[in-house]
Amino acid sequence: MAEGRVSRAWAALAFDHVLLAVRDFGETVARLRAAHGLAALEGGRHTGWGTANWIVPLGDSYIELVSVVDPGAAATNDFGRRAQRAIAEGGGLFAWCVTTRDFDATVSRLGLDVAPGSRRRPDGAIVSWRAAGLAPALADPSRPFFLAWEIPAELHPGRASADHEVRPHGIAWVEVAGDEKSVRDWLGDDKLPVRVRPGAPALRAVGIATDEGEVVLR
Repeated sequence: MAEGRVSRAWAALAFDHVLLAVRDFGETVARLRAAHGLAALEGGRHTGWGTANWIVPLGDSYIELVSVVDPGAAATNDFGRRAQRAIAEGGGLFAWCVTTRDFDATVSRLGLDVAPGSRRRPDGAIVSWRAAGLAPALADPSRPFFLAWEIPAELHPGRASADHEVRPHGIAWVEVAGDEKSVRDWLGDDKLPVRVRPGAPALRAVGIATDEGEVVLR
């Protein structure tokens, strides 16, 4: 399978973002800049989830740094509980997300429920979306969840302006551990550059394309 940037003009699936659980935003933001030249921006709070995020914009995709800001609220939903557990285990990559050319067809093919989501940015703008497959993806991180944005293209988090020290071009590939057939059947597309290794289900690594060379987060 060829790896690299996947054009959204033709791709059935495209990487949207990967999620990184963090205990302290400031510490993680400083580390990403020092180690990789990547800058992050405050994202906002997820409505009703007890979590907040910072965004590392990469163009058509992004890295989402997630932390728990209201433990009581986080304990009431799958996403908040998974973020809490990931942080308690030391943080790191814990989920990934793709967009699909036909969100409703993907939902129908896999028999998924659709749930709305939103967050308020620091500038007051509301960012909203529809998500499908979130619970299965949180339980089995070899699988992504699917997203349909309900915002103008310019509000996509990946397109925010950030003071990077490198020039990123998006997520180039992800590496997961799990059952390859199960992952491929879930995706329904063999063109997305996903490396599947044997082992207990996990999101192991993400590659980010930049003009200065590939950045790998593990």
